[in-house]
Amino acid sequence: MKKISLMGATGSIGIQTLDILRSNPESFNLVAFSAGRNIGLARKIIEEFKPAFVSMQEKEDAEKLRSEYPGITFSYGEEGLSGTATHEQAEIVLNAVVGSVGLKPTLEAIKCGKTIALANKETLVTAGHLVMSAAKMKGVSLLPVDSEHSAIFQCLQGENDKNIERLIITASGGSFRDRTREELADVAVEDALNHPNWSMGAKITIDSATMMNKGLEVIEAHWLFSLPYEKISVLLHRESIIHSMVEFHDSSIIAQLGSPDMRVPIQYALTYPDRMPLESAKRLNLAEAGKLHFQEMDFERFRCLQLAYEAGREGGSAPTVLNAANEIAVAAFLDGRIRFLEIDDLVERALETHSLIKEPDLEAILETDKRTRQYVQSLLA
Repeated sequence: MKKISLMGATGSIGIQTLDILRSNPESFNLVAFSAGRNIGLARKIIEEFKPAFVSMQEKEDAEKLRSEYPGITFSYGEEGLSGTATHEQAEIVLNAVVGSVGLKPTLEAIKCGKTIALANKETLVTAGHLVMSAAKMKGVSLLPVDSEHSAIFQCLQGENDKNIERLIITASGGSFRDRTREELADVAVEDALNHPNWSMGAKITIDSATMMNKGLEVIEAHWLFSLPYEKISVLLHRESIIHSMVEFHDSSIIAQLGSPDMRVPIQYALTYPDRMPLESAKRLNLAEAGKLHFQEMDFERFRCLQLAYEAGREGGSAPTVLNAANEIAVAAFLDGRIRFLEIDDLVERALETHSLIKEPDLEAILETDKRTRQYVQSLLA
C-alpha cells in the first residue's frame, strides 16, 4: 500500500485525487493533506480518510479542527504546507496547490527523499534549475501529473532521450479559441470560466483562456525533459483527445490519447511504473469522435504564450516574474478589477521593468516573486 500526502486536497486536482484513493482503499492510504479555507470539505476528508496530519491555510481553522479531532496533528500556513510535504509516513507527495506557494514545500519533500507527483506548474516555472538539481542529487523521482506532461512521459517509456526530435504539446485553445483579440475586449469572467473540454479550477481555466497555462507548460517541459525551447512546440487541438506527442529523429511520432479526464494522469503518477483499472473513466471511441482537428498557434492572438517562450529563453529570474505577475493579474480579472486583455499587458510590463538575475538562488527567487507582486499591485492601484 502506498502512503500519500496530498497538498491542495480541496482543489480540483485534489478532489479528483481523492476519488482515486476512495476507489482503491487497498492500494492507497492518505496519511496527510493540506487544504485552503474550505473547512467543511476538510472535515469530510478527515472523517472519511482519517489522516495523521492536516494543514489548513488559516490558524483559526486549524485550531477549530484540532478541538474536534484530538487524535490528529494539525498545522497551518507555510509551516503546515511544509509539514504536509515532509510527513514521515508519506512515500508520495502529490503537489496540487495552485501558485508559487508550492515551491518551498516541494524542495523540502525532495530533501526528505519523497517521490514527487507534480501538478503544480509554478514549482518548475519559478525555480526549475533548483528543483531538478535537488531531485537529481537526492535520486528522487519527479512524476508529472499535468495531462500534457504525463502524455509525453508515457510516450517516452522505453525510448532513448537522444532520439527525440521535438515535443508537441497540445492545447484546446480555452474558452475563447474562436474569438479574435478584438472580440476579447469586454468578455465577462463567467464566459472565461466556461472551458469547452476540461473541468478545472478558476485560475487554471483563465490561464487556459489566455494560453498562459500552455506557456507555463512549455517552461515546465523544458525542465522535466531537458530539452531546449526550440524543440518544444504547441499545437492547437480542439478535442483534447491527443494530450501531447513526441517526434523522433526518424520522423516517427508517438501520441498519447484518451478522453479528457484528469484522473487518468493523476492515477498514472500514483501507480507508476504500473497501471490500474479506472472504471469510472470514459473509454475513448475514435469512431465516435470521427475527426481530430489541429492548427498552428497564433502567437499574436495568444500573447501570453509568446511572453512565456521569451521568459523561458531568457531564463534566470524571468520565469519567476512571468508567473508572479500572471497570478496577480488573473486574480484581479477574477475580482472584476481589470479587463481580460489587461492580463497580457500587466505581465509584459512586469517583464520589461525587471532586472534579470541570471542564476538566482532560492532567496533571490522568493524576493523576485515578492517584488513582482508588489509592482503589479501598484499598477492596479
